[in-house]
Amino acid sequence: MQTRYSLLMCSVLAALAACNKPSAEADKASPAADNAGSVVKIGTANPLTGPFAHWGRDADNGVKLAVQEANAEKLVLDGKPVTFEVVSEDDQADPKVATQVAQRLVDAKVAGVIGHLTSGAAIPASRIYSDAGVPMISGSVTSPSFTQQGYKNTFRLIANDLQQGQALAKYAVEKLGAKRVAIIDDRTTYGQGLADDFDKAVTLAGAKVVKREFTSNTATDFMAVLTSIKGEKPDLLFYGGMDAQAGPMVKQMAKLGIKAAFMGADGVNTPEFAKLGGGSAEGAYASTAGVPKEKLPGYADFSKKFQQQYQTEIQAYAPYNYDAAKVLIAAMKRAGSADPAKYLPEILKTDYQGVTGPVKFDAKGDIEHATVSLYQLKQGKWVNL
Repeated sequence: MQTRYSLLMCSVLAALAACNKPSAEADKASPAADNAGSVVKIGTANPLTGPFAHWGRDADNGVKLAVQEANAEKLVLDGKPVTFEVVSEDDQADPKVATQVAQRLVDAKVAGVIGHLTSGAAIPASRIYSDAGVPMISGSVTSPSFTQQGYKNTFRLIANDLQQGQALAKYAVEKLGAKRVAIIDDRTTYGQGLADDFDKAVTLAGAKVVKREFTSNTATDFMAVLTSIKGEKPDLLFYGGMDAQAGPMVKQMAKLGIKAAFMGADGVNTPEFAKLGGGSAEGAYASTAGVPKEKLPGYADFSKKFQQQYQTEIQAYAPYNYDAAKVLIAAMKRAGSADPAKYLPEILKTDYQGVTGPVKFDAKGDIEHATVSLYQLKQGKWVNL
C-alpha cells in the first residue's frame, strides 16, 4: 500500500514537473507574445464641467477625432502594433485641480498630453509634465508665460496674448477711434494677463484708460462694476475673460445705457457669446489667436467630419487640438517609438501641414509666424474684418 502510494505520488510530481517545464512550443510562442499589440495613452485635460464645459468638450472632441483617425492607420511603434487611447480629464479650468489631473495623467503613464485648455490650468500643470518628461502640446493656451518657463516639453499652436492685445489695441484706436477706454478682467492668468497687455498697447497707441476694474470667472452680476465705469463715459470697454461672463456683461451694459463698443479676445469669440448676449452682443469685437477659420486650409473638411461625428458646431479650439494630437503622433511615427524620451526631440523638428495651416515651432515651443485675426459680431455670426 505504502509502495503503491509512493509510486503514485512520484507519477503525479513528474507530471506536474513536465507541465511546468518550458516546452519548445512555449519558447517559440514567446516572441509572438512580445510582438502583441500595445496601448499608447494620450492624455488631454480640459474643463468638462462648469461654465467653460462647452470649450472643454470642443477641445476634447478634437483630440478624439485625431486619435480615431490614427488608429485607422494601424501604426507600429517600438516594433509592435499600437492602439491609441485618449485619457480625458476634467481640470475644471482650476489651477489646483489641474495639478492633480496632471499627476493622474503622469501616473497613468500617458505618452503625451494635449492641453490644458486655459492658461491658468496649463502653466502649473506644465511643471509636473516637465518633471516627468512628458511632452505637452496646447492648442489654446495664450499666456506668454507658458513657453517662457524654460521647459523643453511645452509647445503651442496659436498666437499669444501679447500679440492679441497689440492687434486689438491697434484696431480700437486706429479703426474705431477709441480715445477713452475702460478695462475689466476676470483675475485669471489668461484674463488678467490679456487685459494687462491690452492696457499697455492701447495706451501706447494714444488712448486713455479711464477705468480698470475686475470681476471673477464665476460671476454673473456686473452691475456694480459697470455702474462705476458708466460715469467715466468710455467709448470702448475691453473685457479680458471668457464668453460665460462676457454674454451677461453686454446685456447689463445695455440695461445701464452704456453705449461703449464692447471688445474681447479669443475667449469671447464663440457662438456661445452670441447666444448668451443676444441682441446686446451685436456689434461686439473680438480676436482669434490664429487664421480666420474660413481661411484655414483644412477647415471645411474638418468641420464636416466634426459635425458628423459629434452633431455639434465647433466652438473654437477643436481644430487646433486636432492638429496638436496629429503633431504628437507624427513625432512618434518619425521616432518609431511612443517613448517620450525618444520622440520628444522630433516634436521640435515638426514641419507639418495641418487643418490650421503650417506647424513649425521655435526654440521656445511657440508656433512660428503666429497670426491674430479680428472679428465683429453681425446678425449673430462672427465676421472676419
